[in-house]
Amino acid sequence: MPLSKSKKKVVLDEVSKIANGAKTVVFVNFHGLTVGNSTEMRKQLRKEGVGYTVAKKTLAKKAFAGRTVKGTMPELDGELALVYGVDLIAPAREVHAFQKKFDGKIAILGGVFDGEYKSKEEMTAIANIPGREQLYGMFVNLINSPIQRIVIVLDQIAKSKA
Repeated sequence: MPLSKSKKKVVLDEVSKIANGAKTVVFVNFHGLTVGNSTEMRKQLRKEGVGYTVAKKTLAKKAFAGRTVKGTMPELDGELALVYGVDLIAPAREVHAFQKKFDGKIAILGGVFDGEYKSKEEMTAIANIPGREQLYGMFVNLINSPIQRIVIVLDQIAKSKA
């Protein structure tokens, strides 16, 4: 059923607001996703501070045409949803997690990351960046490793002298 002009204007305004306010927008194809799966995904995304909006491709293209984004918009195939947020990595990471969970029912098509259009492969690479806590842990481990080695060497020297 086609949308009326007034509904299209409301959707266009909402998508334009997303395009102008979000640091990251992931274009998602959700073909074959059940209502239950979609509801589960929306709840989880909301907990992470990430929004999810379904829009017509033509309205999304029109909304992003008014925004100055570097590069060319990726090809938008199938049903389109926009997953967005002010955190740079969270939208891509969350969609990627659901892409693994609902195999074949949801797919990243590309996105906008920090003012640039990104391809499917680039958005998937961004989604694989670890979270802040995990990065902190990796950093602490990196700093701790040389100190730990020095302690082991000193311990071995002390044992050999004793």
